Amino acid sequence: MRCPFCGNNDTQVKDSRPAEDNVAIRRRRLCPACGGRFTTYERVQLRDLVVVKSNGKREDFDRDKMARSIRIAMQKRPVEPERIEQMISGIVRRLESTGETDISSKDIGEIVMETLSRIDNVAFVRFASVYMNFQNAGDFDQFVAKLRPNTEE
Repeated sequence: MRCPFCGNNDTQVKDSRPAEDNVAIRRRRLCPACGGRFTTYERVQLRDLVVVKSNGKREDFDRDKMARSIRIAMQKRPVEPERIEQMISGIVRRLESTGETDISSKDIGEIVMETLSRIDNVAFVRFASVYMNFQNAGDFDQFVAKLRPNTEE
């Protein structure tokens, strides 16, 4: 594993332990050249997934890209980081277990939104605002109105 600080190719593993409910291995590493310490994660990948964008463009699925967008939606929300990581791993397992290698970006977005809606409504609305490309406050109003329980008297 290459050191992210100095680029040295020879790093040493100092500690390994299970992470994310035993679906990953967390490794603490040390670079003997610069003394830098860093963490890597090793995960099982069932198949190589390809994302098919709405414009037809295809690109490799990037777990980190999806995780980044979820973490942005979850910023400053009262949800434990471990819970977020479990959610991300669950989404990836769900995508891999479909049996398909090509997955539409729409399907990924729907799965993320469904999962977020069960965990935190604010994060759900944040993610939806980007995913559904809200253009103005009216778009928010319509979306949030659907979330409110029907309180007609």
